[in-house]
Amino acid sequence: MQQKETDLDLITAVLNGDTAQYAVLVKRHQRFVFTLSLRFAKNREDAEEVAQDVFVKAYRALGTFKQTSKFSTWLYTITYTTAMTFLRKKRLDTQSINDDENVLQIANSGNDFDASNSAEKKSSYAYLSQAIDMLLPDDAAIITLFYKGEQSLEEIGEALSMEPNTVKVKLHRARQRLKEKLQYLLKDEVKELI
Repeated sequence: MQQKETDLDLITAVLNGDTAQYAVLVKRHQRFVFTLSLRFAKNREDAEEVAQDVFVKAYRALGTFKQTSKFSTWLYTITYTTAMTFLRKKRLDTQSINDDENVLQIANSGNDFDASNSAEKKSSYAYLSQAIDMLLPDDAAIITLFYKGEQSLEEIGEALSMEPNTVKVKLHRARQRLKEKLQYLLKDEVKELI
């Protein structure tokens, strides 16, 4: 049985000239980087662009990785800063935004499912994912890093440049907002049960 190489083994190989090993790192972390990027960008095309930028930046900065934290934490820090830069740039590029229209669009996004997707709509995962998509990007990132990424408060703090206690408070508030979004999404479901 061959043991799976660690991230540090792969990084060392890349830094020693075996650049093909970077593809293994990308494959290992691409799904989560994309998921986190999608939480910020809110659409697939932008999330793909952010994720691609993340891996390009990570490759260029690989020599600066100090190994004082996990590679995934370092990579998620790059993801967060890249996504924030992307969102700021996108806001600057936007001519005008009708906030009421955007809120209405988010609120009605649950009605966009067609009958063929009704089974998916009823799944708790679909509701949870939809509720997370309705959160502000920072809240969505903290929820995603903590639950899906299984990052500790310290690791999230490092990735988002915050103190662990600040992350704890923000996580608590994000959970409350997530609960509100779920209650909003599930109100029709509850009415059907009663």
